[in-house]
Amino acid sequence: MTVSEKDTATPVSEKPARRKFLGAAVAGAAGAAAMTAPMISVAQSPTVFKMQGAWGAKDIFNEMAEEYVTRVNEMSGGRLRIDYLVGGAVVKPFEVMDAVSRGVLDGGHHVPVYWYGKSKVASLFGSGPINGCDAPQTLAWIYRGGGLELYQELLEKLRLNVVGYFAMPMPTQPLGWFKQPITNAEGLKGLKYRTVGLAADLMQELGAKVTQLPGGEIVPAMDRGVIDAFEFNNPTSDRRFGAQDVAKNYMMGSFHQAMEFFEIVFNKRKHDALPADLKAILRYSAEAASSSNWWTAMDNYSKDFEALGTVDKVNIVRTPKSIFDAQIKAWDVISKKLSDEDPFFKKVVDSQKAWSKRVAKYMFFNEADYKVGYEHIHGKLGF
Repeated sequence: MTVSEKDTATPVSEKPARRKFLGAAVAGAAGAAAMTAPMISVAQSPTVFKMQGAWGAKDIFNEMAEEYVTRVNEMSGGRLRIDYLVGGAVVKPFEVMDAVSRGVLDGGHHVPVYWYGKSKVASLFGSGPINGCDAPQTLAWIYRGGGLELYQELLEKLRLNVVGYFAMPMPTQPLGWFKQPITNAEGLKGLKYRTVGLAADLMQELGAKVTQLPGGEIVPAMDRGVIDAFEFNNPTSDRRFGAQDVAKNYMMGSFHQAMEFFEIVFNKRKHDALPADLKAILRYSAEAASSSNWWTAMDNYSKDFEALGTVDKVNIVRTPKSIFDAQIKAWDVISKKLSDEDPFFKKVVDSQKAWSKRVAKYMFFNEADYKVGYEHIHGKLGF
């Protein structure tokens, strides 16, 4: 090979090396450019729903609402977040449904009786006085007996732009707190009494003068003499309100609100815009919270019930059977009247009756006599 050939020829082994070098140089330039460019996050921001409850910060119901919110937030993996606000933060407790329907709030945690002024049928989905079932059996009617479809039909009739779920089959609500003990239904006549929903119709039929108030306004009204007696829901809520400071007679058991559930509502447009898996989380978190709420209730209600009797020296008595009997007769009158006035009311009542005839019949035949078992182990009920 001549000197000129040696100088001008490129060895075969040099070509890959040059490619490697050039590739590295290009990559290095690209990396430098990337470092000077603004950083862009690829993580998607979560969808945030603003939800308000109908409950004060100290109410046990507020804790139960938070149990639902916690389950949604943890299961959604950061893609959906509910920011929860206590009752009154944006709207008053009785205004939650309207606020969610209009989009002022994205979600709400309350009870159907708080908007029964729009339709008395609403109360049948939470605290219809007497249908033959207890709360767990009636919640089963909502999810397995056609109740949810009837509820959705009601929302459409009222043009409420919401999607709703139900949770927490609540124990029977006490007849309530009285300054003087009531021994029969005659004692209810003329009494200024607080309750809500169809229970108001029932107690009015029995002669009481009913005032409908949200929970946080009850004790101040009792203290000022605006009302003579009241019920809210359970021993824990009542004790935290300070019911024991304004009355000393607590009457347990009643048909006026023999069952109730939380209603968890979302603005329909916001709800329907979610992907299917997040919508499923909203629904099934209600089922999960239903169990958690019940466990929380049993632990707290029983402790506060004991404390009311032993620490606060409240006179706790079982509501007389004569009042139960009078309530049943009053409900027959109200149910017929409302069914005659509104075919849809009758449609819902008939659906509940068909369900209870089958489901409650099975339960009554099958259930053990738990009171007998309790008294065998612990002795006669009482304080």
